[in-house]
Amino acid sequence: MNQSTALVLCCLCLATPAGIAQEKKDDKPVFVTVDKNNVPVFSDNPTPGASQLQLREGNRMAAITPAEISQQSTPQVTQYEVGISKPEQQGTVRENNGTVYVSGKVSPVFAQGFRVRLFLDGQLVGGPSGNANFILHNVERGEHQLVLELSDQNGKIIATSPVTTFYMHRASVIKPK
Repeated sequence: MNQSTALVLCCLCLATPAGIAQEKKDDKPVFVTVDKNNVPVFSDNPTPGASQLQLREGNRMAAITPAEISQQSTPQVTQYEVGISKPEQQGTVRENNGTVYVSGKVSPVFAQGFRVRLFLDGQLVGGPSGNANFILHNVERGEHQLVLELSDQNGKIIATSPVTTFYMHRASVIKPK
């Protein structure tokens, strides 16, 4: 910790709401000394070798409670939600050539540098992409599961959609005799 950080922390510790609210005539003097590690030590009692600080009205700081400090220092983390709107959950896609149009949604709108990936039956089939819409070709008949993943610019996965199950219906190639 450097000296300026220590100075600010010490000033915060000494500044009490009652002391700040007092008028100038009731202000107590503040003394500063330097310890053996060259760190400033503040006190309202004079000690040998201490210097009295001259505080001016413009140098006063408002009192901050520990709760306010923790609220200020905690960055707001955006919670993203990812979902698949098309095909619908438990829906049937009737397309003889096996084409499936996948429409995803990300809420709130994701930031620049974020990417979306699409998985079909656990295998990566689309992305990473800057949008959540994909076209799949030649999907086999039967039941399939889709999942979207949203990742940040570093590749860290920050949201995953629930699994969407759909059924691909394709006309049979077997012709009756």
